[in-house]
Amino acid sequence: MRGRTGAAVRAASDYYYPAGQTTPRTAFIAQQRPQPRHSAFPELDALRHRLPAAVLARAERRASALGVGADRVLVAERAIADDDYLRSYATAAGIAFEPLERVPRAACPLDDDRMLDAVAAGILPLVVRGELIHVVAPRGTAARRILQLVRDNSGIRFRFRVTSVRRLHRFVVAHCGAAFGARAADALRNAAPLLSAAPATRSATGRWWAVIAAFMAAAFITAPSETLAAINIGVSVLFLAWMVLRLLGVFIHLPDTPPLLPVADADLPVYTVIAAIYREAASVGDLVQSIRQIAWPPEKLDVKLVVEADDLATRAAVARLDLEPCFEVIVAPAAGPRTKPKALNAALPFARGTFTVIYDAEDRPEPDQLRAALDAFLRRDHSLACVQAALTIDNTADSWLTRIFTAEYAAHFDVLLPSLAVLRLPLPLGGSSNHFRTESLRAIGAWDPYNVTEDADLGMRLARLGYRSTVTASTTYEEAPARWRPWLRQRTRWFKGWSQTWLVHMRTPAKLLRELGVAGFAIFHLVVGGNVLAALVYPAFVALVSLRLITGEPVYDAGAGGLHMLALLGGLSANALATLIGLVRRRLLSNAWVIVLMPLHWMLLSVAAWRGVLQFLRDPYRWEKTEHGLARSSRLAQRRGPF
Repeated sequence: MRGRTGAAVRAASDYYYPAGQTTPRTAFIAQQRPQPRHSAFPELDALRHRLPAAVLARAERRASALGVGADRVLVAERAIADDDYLRSYATAAGIAFEPLERVPRAACPLDDDRMLDAVAAGILPLVVRGELIHVVAPRGTAARRILQLVRDNSGIRFRFRVTSVRRLHRFVVAHCGAAFGARAADALRNAAPLLSAAPATRSATGRWWAVIAAFMAAAFITAPSETLAAINIGVSVLFLAWMVLRLLGVFIHLPDTPPLLPVADADLPVYTVIAAIYREAASVGDLVQSIRQIAWPPEKLDVKLVVEADDLATRAAVARLDLEPCFEVIVAPAAGPRTKPKALNAALPFARGTFTVIYDAEDRPEPDQLRAALDAFLRRDHSLACVQAALTIDNTADSWLTRIFTAEYAAHFDVLLPSLAVLRLPLPLGGSSNHFRTESLRAIGAWDPYNVTEDADLGMRLARLGYRSTVTASTTYEEAPARWRPWLRQRTRWFKGWSQTWLVHMRTPAKLLRELGVAGFAIFHLVVGGNVLAALVYPAFVALVSLRLITGEPVYDAGAGGLHMLALLGGLSANALATLIGLVRRRLLSNAWVIVLMPLHWMLLSVAAWRGVLQFLRDPYRWEKTEHGLARSSRLAQRRGPF
């Protein structure tokens, strides 16, 4: 009982069964209707006098095809509400329906953390009059199995009660609010503080950075020319290494995508979809419609829309959508920073799926994406924890910024990531369309709420802890900012988050090297820290080369000037080649003209990088929201046609 006294439990159970309320025993005695003894779908016996035989027969056929209870089919089709079904089911079975509305916290013997864990199993223990009972939220074929259990042993029926999933979730959140918020905000911070960007751990290795800063200052004072030359060489080598990485992505052979393995609907697992939506009243309707079009039985979909308590416009927009039973709205707790990863963490305890995918409000995934991700999981062992779908920009025609965004995504998701996956190297995950093995996601502590690029951090943490990530060719279409200010805010957040990620994982560089290996260690520095450093120093490289041109000094020589020029031109050329290959693979070659704007684009990236670093120093957890629902064009709509 974990410290609860018997008197407290007895007091807590006084609410049960006031006058006039049906108890399991009286319901059993009052039951007059004979029940079919050999029904293949006994979970429907309570409804045979209420719903047409044709409706029940159709539900039975679909239940057989999907491997779920026929009750779940009826609820998914909205032929009957979940509460309405469960009340009828409970009366017919001689057990009680538990609304959980008047149950006090003291009736549950679990502590708050274990109660949150009980939600994932769909079973909540309660102590009633000194006896332990279990409240079950039936899913899958649970209703059928409970009936078979109580019919085989009638005395056990008084140990069970049934409730709906939503009632169970509401009860747990109402009584475990503090633990709910703490888990969403601080689970990783408490379990592995050196892997979290939370403020309490930011100073853990501050003394080492102080030593490095002091060493650099002393070097500049004692040997300024030599120190500057060493820095120039180091940065040039970084650009050249980035060039090699891009060329690797271009020239590595990618295997052909095999046909999807045939998986019967009955063998499909439950799949959880989580979307954190904040100030997305204009986009949430399209997101819901896209989820509805996913080629997956709704009976096996578990969709979580996570909203903020004060985002009344989005909550009102969601309320107007008339969501199917597979959708559930979760209000993110106020504890901790207001970030997307914290909202995702808030949904994870309620995830029922074997696999979990993350979508953003503006995402439009291809209907086959869940099946494509499942195919990737089935072809590999349990070390595969994440499958990244390809992202592409939908509103390419809106502006030159969205065209460059499209080209960037083509180079990243259609060239670089597939090559890293072939080489079994760590993947810097994209912000959405990440498909996870749910148990692996929970095992590593899920997302870091204090990191504003939780995707890049999570990809590296998976690799450090021995898990693998790969890619699938199925595509998600996204909306990109078409104007300067929204673009700058988004890129600022990205550069700030990459800085956070690099600093967090470099707290223990020797351990990082052991866990990632030499190649993985190099990839981490190039795609995370190197991204930031290259953007920061790009203007200096351009200025040095320009100065040589203006002063008439030879641009090509055996010294620093030649190295600068090689690094600058090599980096731009490799990036242009990777972009061109990506656009070809994406069948968007008509947009290749934006490659000539890449030098200007890199200068804009430098502005965002400097802004991101400065913001990291003064406001590291600020989440600059990207507005969506502003697109004026859609490649996806053009491809689908007017109908």
